[in-house]
Amino acid sequence: MRVIISAGGTGGHIYPALAIINKIKEFEPDSEFLYIGTHNRMEKDIIPKYNIPFKTIEMYGFNRKKIFKNFKTLKHLITSYKQCKIMIKEFNPDIVIGVGGYVTGPVIYAAKKLGFKTFIHEQNSIPGKCNLFLSKYVNKIGISLKSSIKYFPEYKCVFTGNPCSEDAINKPPQSKKEFGLDENKKLVLFVMGSLGSSKINDIVIKAMNLFKEKDYEILYVTGNSSYEEISKLKFSSNVKVVPYIENLTRIMKNTDLIVSRAGASTLSELIALKLPSILIPSPYVPDNHQYKNALDLCKNNAAVLIEEKNLNGNILIKTIDDLLTDDEKMLEMKKNLEKLYVPNSATKIYETIRSIIDGK
Repeated sequence: MRVIISAGGTGGHIYPALAIINKIKEFEPDSEFLYIGTHNRMEKDIIPKYNIPFKTIEMYGFNRKKIFKNFKTLKHLITSYKQCKIMIKEFNPDIVIGVGGYVTGPVIYAAKKLGFKTFIHEQNSIPGKCNLFLSKYVNKIGISLKSSIKYFPEYKCVFTGNPCSEDAINKPPQSKKEFGLDENKKLVLFVMGSLGSSKINDIVIKAMNLFKEKDYEILYVTGNSSYEEISKLKFSSNVKVVPYIENLTRIMKNTDLIVSRAGASTLSELIALKLPSILIPSPYVPDNHQYKNALDLCKNNAAVLIEEKNLNGNILIKTIDDLLTDDEKMLEMKKNLEKLYVPNSATKIYETIRSIIDGK
């Protein structure tokens, strides 16, 4: 299979793309790939590490506040579209896949105009503007959450779940000892994304000394941008601070409770691992989609939701304590998470892609 795949901007798009690539390789080891990403976002650092052929285009998202900047964006969109047509013709793929981010716009649109088969995947409950636009042109659309089907042509939709969930299940667990943690104590994992969140970090830092008397431990993932400053602070011995954890799902398998943002890939992983959570959605994302993602879980009694505007240290600690001491509530959340799990998500995506190529 020859595949062009595009996804960019955040790990929430990039890691599902990698999960799809890995699944295609599993079924068809001789497959060839070309990854098209932006020149200045996370994918430029992540994708080459996996020895996946990588090309870039210069693309920017449309600015809702500074309208005049959109003239520059439109210029780059036209240029990128022309570049994508050349790349696609040269590679001659069996299919072109978009997994989110504005970079996928010119890639998928160019593929459609050239007559190539196309597939996009949506991770969030509320689709991004790019996927909404592309949905008119693609052969099929994979969705992670049933609530997003109303935004797309229903006949094109396949309920696949998020491919990161299958990836999470297959990863081996990581020992707590690698972080200097006690294997016999309960663990609360704090993680706010690869770059962290300054406001949440400020609240968590102030709360950390309140964990001193607790009989559970904290593993606090600050994000790379905040680690240097936070690592200089002194916390109690039951608090461990790290900047970033590669393959986070490995330690999630030995975690009792996670405090997290509500990105789509993170939610798919905690659903797959049946990991109870306190979700603090980022209010700074388009269409407040993290709140809607979290709401999907909370309506099913599968997570606890705290909006950032309502958060403080005392609320956070009380919520953690209430959950960790309520075995019945924790068990109920795990059972409800299991009901939401879509098994073999990446495999379902592979089968959908294969059927598009085969014309079924």
